[in-house]
Parts: sequence; C-alpha cells; structure tokens
Amino acid sequence: MTLHRAEKVVIITEKMISRGVCEILEACGATGYTIVAAGGKGSRNIRMTSERASVIDEFANVKIEVIVNDKAMGEAIMDQVAEKYFADYPGITYIEDVQILRPAKFEHD
Repeated sequence: MTLHRAEKVVIITEKMISRGVCEILEACGATGYTIVAAGGKGSRNIRMTSERASVIDEFANVKIEVIVNDKAMGEAIMDQVAEKYFADYPGITYIEDVQILRPAKFEHD
C-alpha cells in the first residue's frame, strides 16, 4: 500500500451558506466534498446535532470536508470562504495534512 500526501480543508458553519461554500470549492477545482451535521460549543453558544435549530433547520451547523492534492488550493478555498462569509456568518476553517490512497480521485480533469 502506498499513501500519498494531500490536504484536508474543514469548514464548520451554518447550513444556510453551505451551497455557496460548495460553489467556492468547485470553482477552486475540488473534485468532491463531504457535508455532515455538526454540533458543539463555541463562541456562539452550544449547537446540538440531535436538536433542530429553534427557528429553522438552515441555522443548524454543518461540517464540510474537502481533500485536495495541493496546499495552495486548500488555502485559496479557506481565504475565499472566509472573505465571502465569515464577516456575516459564524464559521471556522482549518487545514490538515492527510495521507490518502488513490490520489487521482482528487485531481481535477
């Protein structure tokens, strides 16, 4: 088994902006992403995954993960998401080094 170095960008924010975040991912050349419900405690109180948001589901948190082969692409994604959304919506983003099989799955055609 041969592992290959890649980057995983993680974005945690409100569900209501997830479509726009995913548009940024695709525009930057990401070949796919994963979105899961997210909960926890942060500067804006506690958000539970087992409870619906008190007003509407769109205020629920999500965690969006994307694997890219290039650190520059990961940083571009983070910069664009932060610039477009984080002044008006809660969110954090971080990048991790990961080891993957099948690096061709993460190359843009």
